[in-house]
Amino acid sequence: MSSTVVTATTETTPRLETAALVTLCLFAGALQLSVAAAAALLTLAWLFWAGALVSSRERLEVPSFFWALAAYAGFTMVSVMASIDPMASLADSKEVLLFLVVPLVYRLASGRWAPIVATIVISVGALNSVIGIWQYGILEFDTLGQRPQGSMGHYMTYSGLLMLVMCVAAARVMFSGAERMWAALVLPALMAALAVTLSRNAWVGACAGVGLLLVLKDRRLLAVAPVAVAIMLAVAPASVTDRVYSVFDLQDPTNRDRFAMWESGVHMIRDHPLTGVGPDMVQVVYPDYRVEGAVNETNPHLHNVPLHIAAERGLPALALWLWFIVATTRELFRGFKREVSRPLAAGGLAALVAMLAAGMFEYNFGDSEFLMLLLVIVTLPAAAARRTDEGRVSA
Repeated sequence: MSSTVVTATTETTPRLETAALVTLCLFAGALQLSVAAAAALLTLAWLFWAGALVSSRERLEVPSFFWALAAYAGFTMVSVMASIDPMASLADSKEVLLFLVVPLVYRLASGRWAPIVATIVISVGALNSVIGIWQYGILEFDTLGQRPQGSMGHYMTYSGLLMLVMCVAAARVMFSGAERMWAALVLPALMAALAVTLSRNAWVGACAGVGLLLVLKDRRLLAVAPVAVAIMLAVAPASVTDRVYSVFDLQDPTNRDRFAMWESGVHMIRDHPLTGVGPDMVQVVYPDYRVEGAVNETNPHLHNVPLHIAAERGLPALALWLWFIVATTRELFRGFKREVSRPLAAGGLAALVAMLAAGMFEYNFGDSEFLMLLLVIVTLPAAAARRTDEGRVSA
């Protein structure tokens, strides 16, 4: 009887793992096409993975930075309980479940599967960039009121995803070998699509991420960056160049409103330093904190990741988020030192820096699609370096 049970378990576990891996790959592709499809595939991958864990009685393993995310999720629940509307805050806090993307990718995309998942991400990004360019050039989505959004529901989400994929592709071009050709072909389309979104925060993030890659490769390459920017501005359409110059216009309405939002956020933190006003409550209390000079009557978020986290969830939550950033950076630098994971780790570092730079002007960490793709990207290097059952590091 016991031998029958062991045999059944031995046969079931690989099937569940295979199903989970295939579903994970589909999820990685669907992330840039449909949030509904991505959510369904992610749930299915979790179920297959959980079944495999139970079947094999395997101990759960996670990269070191996951514990910072777990602590951040835990304190989020404290903020929910202290919220002015706990039920609304609880409903909004479901994104902490997305942190389970990390152990899922770490376990399933191990060894040689990690670069395959990255290739899927780059390839779907190429498709999505073509959609955005078509929207701009053919459908005339070329104004601030109607911008390219690819297959996503909002141009901000679309530009953020393009920014992350661009970092992964650029890292592969600079640090990979045989795999760099496809990334090199895709990169111009990603850059063009990102440019025509007219999303300044994503431009800043992409420049920061690619700038870091240049430093990691050879800091002398930074000298090429100003020349490349000048050439791009020379050939860019007027809508793009006008948007670039608006960054420095202090009378631009969006610039003025961001300054006002940041001031309001500081006042929220002053009044609620420990637990914040509660998840999803910034837009509720914003009219009470709205300062003179603000453009919008209300805002759903404060267009600044650390400021919004502190205002919404409290200063301890901000400290835990910073722990996540530091721990992830440390893990990625370890991966960069390993040949097997260097291109992925470089892409992860670039994506993290891009998120931080863009996140000074947009609450991208609170965007589900963006967050899931970011977590996939920063987990892949650790997954690539995981040892196989035979005790060898997969290439």
